[in-house]
Amino acid sequence: MGRTSTARERLLAATGELMRRHGYNSLGVAEICARAEVKKGSFYHFFESKQALTVEVVNAYWQDERSCWVGELSVPAPALDRLRRLLAAMAAVQRRMKEDSGAVDGCLLGNLALELSTQEPDIQARLTEIFDEQIQLVATVLTDAAAEGAIPAGRASMPTARALVAQLEGMVLFAKLKNDPAVLDDLWPHTLMLLGAHVDPL
Repeated sequence: MGRTSTARERLLAATGELMRRHGYNSLGVAEICARAEVKKGSFYHFFESKQALTVEVVNAYWQDERSCWVGELSVPAPALDRLRRLLAAMAAVQRRMKEDSGAVDGCLLGNLALELSTQEPDIQARLTEIFDEQIQLVATVLTDAAAEGAIPAGRASMPTARALVAQLEGMVLFAKLKNDPAVLDDLWPHTLMLLGAHVDPL
């Protein structure tokens, strides 16, 4: 298992790194194999196509990120504090990227959603499922926040949750465009305004 799984894991890791930096369409199998130090023939032993590999990369990316989402949103704390912790954790990811590599790479899921909006239906479908899950996770926390009296009851809805996820992705996109994670400093105050929260935004 050791050698086989290691080669597959190297392909997944290399693809995730390259796609965050260069996107999907400009990336070829040869480049992926070179970065992973895996022979091209071995690539097709593990994955039937670049599209199939990308779905697995997306799954691996979300598996890691989902643990953060679920962890922060399930701590024993008021609902808005849980939401603030999640957004702070997502912003911290972008700051670490900038510190480690000098570039804000953004969110792989958002990057692919933009690039592949009219192509690669299998990847589109998986991205849609993941964003729907994110929206549902946020909606659950908004229901708790409304029950606690922290936000108006009317804001505890799927459309509001969708707008919040969209705001997060949009702010990350602008941070990537400007290559400046400080763009995300306004994320929490703007979230409170979006929610009509009954708390001091400071």
